[in-house]
Amino acid sequence: MENSDIPAENMSLDSDDTIPSRRKMLALGVIGVSAALTIRPAFAQTAVSVMNCQIPVPGPTGAGQYIDPKGNLVPAGTKGAFPGFPRPFTGEEVKRAFRGQTLPGTQYNQSQAYLQYIRRLQAGQSGFTCFASIQMPR
Repeated sequence: MENSDIPAENMSLDSDDTIPSRRKMLALGVIGVSAALTIRPAFAQTAVSVMNCQIPVPGPTGAGQYIDPKGNLVPAGTKGAFPGFPRPFTGEEVKRAFRGQTLPGTQYNQSQAYLQYIRRLQAGQSGFTCFASIQMPR
């Protein structure tokens, strides 16, 4: 930037650029606005993806097994255990269930067993990323 581009009142005597010009301030403002406009839709997209993500109960590695009241996988037919649910639950359904509702299509005890299973999910298991995103504060 040439000195002729900087208004006289913004030029410093020793030209060390300690006082920013109006042009520099406007440029910084434009950068800040564009960053805010870029980040805000990303948060909205994240919120939507959390509501639509899916958690299978049980995941593919536990197919055919039942879930006991503590959320553990047990052999099919175990007394007091529940068969896996035929479809994955959405993040929104699980979030509501953690707030006191039952998971759709389940009775109270079955819902609680499934929620225990979901709480026990670990990294690498199907549905873990969805569960982790539900737990994130907004």
